[in-house]
Amino acid sequence: MDLAAARYTVDGVADFLGESAAAALGRDQLVPAILRCREEAATASPAPVSALIQLWLAGEDAAAAALDAALPRTGTRGLLALGLVEPVPSGGVRAAVDLRPYEIDDDEDSADLWVASDLGAHQRPGVLRHDHVLGIGQASLSLAQLTVRRPVERALDLGTGCGIQAFHLLRHSRHVTATDISERALAFTRFNLLLNADVLDLDPGRLADRVSLRVGSLLEPVAGEQFDLVVSNPPFVITPRPRTEDPRDRFTYRDGGLAGDEIVATLVRTLQDVLVPGGTAQMLGNWEIQDSDLPYSESPETQENGSPNWPERIESWLPADTDAWVIQRETLAPAEYAEMWLRDAAENRNRAEYLASYAAYLEDFASRRVEAIGFGSIFLRRRLVPDAVPLRRFEEITHPLEQPVGPHLGAAVERFDWLAAHSSLADAHLEVADDVTEERHARPGAEHPGVILLRQGAGLRRTNLMSTELTGFVSASDGELSVGQIIGALAVLLERPEPEFAAGLEAEVRNLVLDGFLVPAAD
Repeated sequence: MDLAAARYTVDGVADFLGESAAAALGRDQLVPAILRCREEAATASPAPVSALIQLWLAGEDAAAAALDAALPRTGTRGLLALGLVEPVPSGGVRAAVDLRPYEIDDDEDSADLWVASDLGAHQRPGVLRHDHVLGIGQASLSLAQLTVRRPVERALDLGTGCGIQAFHLLRHSRHVTATDISERALAFTRFNLLLNADVLDLDPGRLADRVSLRVGSLLEPVAGEQFDLVVSNPPFVITPRPRTEDPRDRFTYRDGGLAGDEIVATLVRTLQDVLVPGGTAQMLGNWEIQDSDLPYSESPETQENGSPNWPERIESWLPADTDAWVIQRETLAPAEYAEMWLRDAAENRNRAEYLASYAAYLEDFASRRVEAIGFGSIFLRRRLVPDAVPLRRFEEITHPLEQPVGPHLGAAVERFDWLAAHSSLADAHLEVADDVTEERHARPGAEHPGVILLRQGAGLRRTNLMSTELTGFVSASDGELSVGQIIGALAVLLERPEPEFAAGLEAEVRNLVLDGFLVPAAD
């Protein structure tokens, strides 16, 4: 393929630009890349990748001769026929779309792909078109990294956009259904699937054997069907809903057309309907933190005034038979939220329109007493046994995680299931996970540490504050002695009465297993 031969790959672009210019490009700052490409164009034999970066990533006009040399099989004429470029009055061409390299690196192997989408505001001046098709962004990358990968028969990519999640799903799913409310988005997805057919193991003439593309809102296109795995980066952005709203004025890539966070609430309520028993769904979302909602706690004030905190609000959306694990990664004040999304669509370039839109955001949030907006991920599972112990976990994790985090999330769910199957850990043998370290802090001259911490070096990178008895338990957990034996020995050593001591310590041990500090010993 011409693109690969020109080294228009993730590694090829990074190698050509160098660390500084590549990092700037990742921040949508184009100048260093443009300067590097112009410098290369002045040499006697420019690197082919230079012309492609200049055209598609930097949004600069390109000469037909330079593209013919960089892509000898396709040439400028082929690019025009494919709709990837368009002519300009100077006689050259400019990018009609954003076409950029993408790399999938999973348990099988790595693969170079290319993804077409609409040009961003940093590449083409002006407000984005309302049917804009988003390319590779931080949200889509986050979803790809947090998805628990396992071989499945049928997977659903809900709100596929340009098809990024479908690419990943095809690596471990026999069949993928991709849906979107935008026919234009599905057209980009189809193009991208055909462009990367060899890598994705697709027969271009029999695409439907492995992929189904369907237009429609939310779960309408798959009503009555069930899937082993659903992933979704839905249009979750909370947007003011004026009475005179024209649906054609919505930015379809981010605005689902519902008030507040109802798009996320609707999916949480209904995704179980399209999951097989034991099937899982993973999605990104925003949710409103209203009035005096607090970070997750057991605040008496919150209970008394009747205003639920954010975990309780999300839990109220869940069907009884749905397991859930929600991780809030960030919160923004209403003003910050308005600024971010107005800037995202380049709506901040007209002062009068910006003022009106900004005010509309603030008024909309104030009407529902919204104090902050949370962003994060939601893991859902249709429970195999309806009356089984439910997984209901809601937490705030704002520090950096190891990526991809999907394998660690999957392992944590397996540990939850293991704990649910063991009502008592007395006969279980545990050992400390390989990535766990202990950290002790003491006042100068103190005989004993005042603070003992366990830290994870991988996965969710949690830190756990340790008690004396829990520290002793972990120190003895090498897989040889059972949980009951260690707890019994500690009870004698610390002169603590059983069974109260045993019950309390086992509860703390269960939490360490759930969080991955301790794991069942290998047989």
